Amino acid sequence: MAGEPAETDDAQVIPITRARSPHGSPPSDHEPPSERVPSERGAAPDEDGDGDRDLDRGLAEMLAFLRRRITGEYEVDEFGFDPELTDKVLLELIRPLYRHWFRVETVGMHNVPGDSGALVVANHSGTLPLDGLMLQVALHDDHPERRAVRLLGADLVYQLPLLGHLSRKTGHTLACRDDADRLLRKGELVGVFPEGFKGVGKPFSERYKLQRFGRGGFVASAIRAGVPIVPCSIVGAEEIYPKVGDLRFLARALGLPYLPITPLFPLLGPLGLVPLPSKWMIGFGEPIRTDQFDPADADDPMLVFNLTDQVREVIQQQLNELRLQRGHAFPPFF
Repeated sequence: MAGEPAETDDAQVIPITRARSPHGSPPSDHEPPSERVPSERGAAPDEDGDGDRDLDRGLAEMLAFLRRRITGEYEVDEFGFDPELTDKVLLELIRPLYRHWFRVETVGMHNVPGDSGALVVANHSGTLPLDGLMLQVALHDDHPERRAVRLLGADLVYQLPLLGHLSRKTGHTLACRDDADRLLRKGELVGVFPEGFKGVGKPFSERYKLQRFGRGGFVASAIRAGVPIVPCSIVGAEEIYPKVGDLRFLARALGLPYLPITPLFPLLGPLGLVPLPSKWMIGFGEPIRTDQFDPADADDPMLVFNLTDQVREVIQQQLNELRLQRGHAFPPFF
């Protein structure tokens, strides 16, 4: 995900395993089998029963989910957002990356509103935009209200048939003024990466240095809706694909903004696409209010510019602090 607006039911994942009794005390060899009573810690028959019930419950939920998909008994909103598919399938596929590969920690989650509209503005990096996916998991899984963030994506995302369709299904939409305004006025949590491809595709030598924030379309949308702007800083994405070069001629031929060269790609082929397991931190700063402005102030270019610059400075400061807090990118190896 990349870009900014242009100017113009939670499911519990139930492990399908059988419970065992690792602590049960073995019965005496002299005790008749019919009189053997399991100890309190080693009640294997009861625990096996719990495992069977978990298995049955998991299968029942899976079958019910498949039935709803086949019969069309599920809901999507006007943007195509499918909450059930997002939580039970799409987010479930990337949760292992979030929890075990990048070991993401969140800071300042209380700064994200629980039941009202807000605009989350984040830095963009990583060569491939995995930061948007990790931000989505963080807000859905770690926020007390399980908030779904509606990311605003660049035109290129929606020009690719499969990627564009999946983006719509997971709640995201085109980075344009009309869509941003409608979502914010509905009380949705909207996410934007104002650096766009300039941020996600910058070389490793410029890591954690914010690029230009465009014309401030995201600030104008927040002012029109009267919602707070939540500065968000993501540390860790810069190290997953260290970009040391760019295959510009090939990128131009393929219609891509860049085609990166990293220490592992294209040297190792598909293996070079495996992200390095850097340690991530995602921080949410104190909201910047916009409700003191009149909606007409969104058309004041100087006000929009100043507020955009303020948001950028806050995010850069947060980045610097989070980098110090995280320490090495690849603990405990370095």
